Amino acid sequence: MPDGPQIDTTRTHSARIWNYWMGGKDHYPVDREAGDQVIQHFPDIVDLARSSREFLIRAVTHLTTDAGVRQFLDIGTGMPTADNTHEVAQSIAPESRVVYVDNDPLVLAHARALLVGTSEGATDYVHADVRDPDTILEHASRTLDLDRPVALMLMGILGHVPDDEVLPIVRRLLDALPSGSYLASYDGTNTSEAYNRAIEIGNEQGDVPYLLRSPEAIEARFEGLELLDPGVVPCPLWRPRPVEVGQPRGMDQYCGVARKP
Repeated sequence: MPDGPQIDTTRTHSARIWNYWMGGKDHYPVDREAGDQVIQHFPDIVDLARSSREFLIRAVTHLTTDAGVRQFLDIGTGMPTADNTHEVAQSIAPESRVVYVDNDPLVLAHARALLVGTSEGATDYVHADVRDPDTILEHASRTLDLDRPVALMLMGILGHVPDDEVLPIVRRLLDALPSGSYLASYDGTNTSEAYNRAIEIGNEQGDVPYLLRSPEAIEARFEGLELLDPGVVPCPLWRPRPVEVGQPRGMDQYCGVARKP
């Protein structure tokens, strides 16, 4: 494995905090402290984390089973947990090829060890920043055939990107992909005062702030694409599986899946 930047255990990182909320084990005291502060002000953050993973599972299942996609570019991977993109896709179509992208050295270390796919397909990891789409595409093209449809996964990552950079990054990535490719994406929304305050507190400790946006701003990233039903909606409402009791939680993040014509 090539040398990379050293892990700084004194600073928080969103991937490790998210892993903590998901019930994982790959985080440090500073991450747990920051995560607990957010939970104190907005307990639903745990539901948000889990509903986002459930959306990923449903989206990848649909793209693999119904849309016939066999290539995935997952940017902003985060810490490996259960039901990662390659596990879902390759359980349906073992020949699926998946490239993960993240810029946390801890994610890099775990990805090399844990993100191992089927022998029929391929699973690779690129250490790069979402703000450098050209580098991402260059490295991804070594595993993926960019002349064939690719599902571009931008799950919870664009909240770390300034407003004026979001759409150019999405457009640059999509422009490199052929017709029949897909964009699957979600991010947190400014639809709850409690969530807004919790994120403000979390941003005071983190190196890379997370920006909540309006549902309309998230919908804008799908402009020019063919949105699948039910459109851009809270994650629990995107093609939900039947639930036995209660109402879905984790509503303050919106998602969508769309096809490039």
